[in-house]
Amino acid sequence: MTEKFEPIWAAGFMSGTSLDAVDAALIQTDGERIFAFGSAVERKYTPEERRVLQEATDAARAWNWQGDPPQILFQRATDVMIQTHADTFDRLDTRIAPAIVGVHGQTVLHRPPTDGVIGATLQLMDGNALATKLGRPVVFDFRSADVGAGGQGAPLAPAYHDALLKQLGDEPSAVLNLGGVANVTARMSDGGIIAFDTGPANGPIDEWVAGHDRGLHDENGAFADRGLVHEGLLLQMFEHPFFSTPPPKSLDRYDFNASMARGLNFYDGCATLTAFSARAVAAGLQRLPEQPARVIVCGGGRHNPSLMRMLAESIACPVMKAESVGWRGDSIEAEAFAFLAVRSMRNLPLSWPETTGVPQAQTGGQLAAS
Repeated sequence: MTEKFEPIWAAGFMSGTSLDAVDAALIQTDGERIFAFGSAVERKYTPEERRVLQEATDAARAWNWQGDPPQILFQRATDVMIQTHADTFDRLDTRIAPAIVGVHGQTVLHRPPTDGVIGATLQLMDGNALATKLGRPVVFDFRSADVGAGGQGAPLAPAYHDALLKQLGDEPSAVLNLGGVANVTARMSDGGIIAFDTGPANGPIDEWVAGHDRGLHDENGAFADRGLVHEGLLLQMFEHPFFSTPPPKSLDRYDFNASMARGLNFYDGCATLTAFSARAVAAGLQRLPEQPARVIVCGGGRHNPSLMRMLAESIACPVMKAESVGWRGDSIEAEAFAFLAVRSMRNLPLSWPETTGVPQAQTGGQLAAS
């Protein structure tokens, strides 16, 4: 039994690997249950901010923990993160003053553990500078402790997904987050949770569209709908060793990229990459010891009708958007880091062997005073 803890208001921030926006949300929580939802906002990155973040990401991939890190580019990106997060914080409901803030930072590089070798992960954020700017204590660097203990460091939202699912009853269900990468949290009928990355989601599709100068993403799945799925190429994609690796497992955003569709025309590439994301989710669900009665989808990918249709065609149970069960599908990851900030403050676990492969339940996060 944990000690009694009165619920507090917490703010959470998320900036995903799609590099499109900062999401922020307020929730009232004790780190175990959710008592109320406050405002939720999105602050889009400008083209220049996006360019700085992409340069840091590209530099991180080239560096890959070998030699001197590209500190100048990292600092520029960190400065963008601090300013944009402060801007986003100012857009939240000022009538609620959060007692604590949880911030994920910008993932620019992630390497899962391999063959007994500890992994590594890097999120750009200066928690101390942000705490000073916001005038609030900030919890940041949520993943390092899990990775250092031998875990995958991802996904971390399952603790929050589980709290949401508990409010819906005991039916076995899964939460599917479609960001740059897809991850799933499945709650079994006995209350146990299993979580892991299933494969790519929006990342390769967005990269393919941008690489053809057709925008930043496949708006409404219109490009994929005009193409044909290349089944032979899909079979080759599934030969990647990631799919023969049992969960828990995690990915870097660029472990799967747009080059997988090289040689296809633009529309067929969109259709094939979209189908790959959907079928990778279905393959991941097949690894669960108990199949969910429903899959609840959050994240940007749920706005892609083509991807949602392919998911429904590939998965045996109903597939529904987060809004159909009363959740805020664009804000769940931001809410999750508000929730995790309170858990970190209380020294409660953020990850478990069944979610990241860490040897035992693991706390995490660093606290920066305001």
